[in-house]
Amino acid sequence: MDLRHLRYFLAVADERHFTRAAAKLGIQQPPLSQQIRQLEHELGSKLFRRLTRGVELTEAGAYLVREARQILDQVEQTKVAVQGLARGTCGHIRVGFSNASYFNPVVSQAIRDYRERFPDVVLTPVQSVTADLVKMLHENKIDVAFLRAPFDDDGLGSDLIVEEPLIAVIPASHPLAKQAELDLAALAKEPFLLFPRPTSPGFYDSIISACQQAGFSPHLGQQAPDIPSLIHLVGAGFGVSVVPFALSQVRAEGVAYVPIAGEPPMAWTRLGYRRHDVSEAVKNFISIARRHRMVGSVVPRAHGAGG
Repeated sequence: MDLRHLRYFLAVADERHFTRAAAKLGIQQPPLSQQIRQLEHELGSKLFRRLTRGVELTEAGAYLVREARQILDQVEQTKVAVQGLARGTCGHIRVGFSNASYFNPVVSQAIRDYRERFPDVVLTPVQSVTADLVKMLHENKIDVAFLRAPFDDDGLGSDLIVEEPLIAVIPASHPLAKQAELDLAALAKEPFLLFPRPTSPGFYDSIISACQQAGFSPHLGQQAPDIPSLIHLVGAGFGVSVVPFALSQVRAEGVAYVPIAGEPPMAWTRLGYRRHDVSEAVKNFISIARRHRMVGSVVPRAHGAGG
């Protein structure tokens, strides 16, 4: 069944008159009548009863009106959806967030801008650790992910989005809490809290390396399941730690954040993605994230205690 036949049929059904329908369609009346006869022949049923001054629908014609409108509406919706997918203006994108990367204002602003520009794309957030998110990217369970770097995976593409200093997080009652800044070596004798290495091996190793460069190997204490949990363990008196600067906005009871003096160790957030992903929605997301990246920027020195 030709969609053109359905459009012609609906024009006649709306106008109840072949000549007026032909004028509405911008064609001559004889070709229109021929198209309707072809449709009736294909369906094996009369669709109109010819009257002295126009036509009326048969029972079969009235039924076809309802069905034809649904068919043409569905065709139009499908056309819009296909065009939207081709431009990346609709569809679905799954975004992973690792190790509290969502706390960084650069990441959150990129998400806001993407949603404002592409409101018809459904964005599903997925929170996990870097190692699991890398696996999910390979298994096509997510489309992009903000990952704690460094991570070892040559099979993925990635762009550095945020570079920020680590900041010491210590109990508010500790003598160091009142300092404007501290040397990383000042934490050498304190129980040092970290997350399990398998969750983000590269980031874990970079923290250990920074401590060693400061002249000590940290005395590892209680492990936390993720970076935000470290802050609450510090507040509970389990020890000290270091976290990316953006997490200093977490106002936990009994916690102080103290900048690290000199050239502080850095934390990196990279946007990971499959190199040959054909989704335009994914490509648009990567493009917006790249425009927001903040690398080598000066981060304000801050000091504060929760509670």
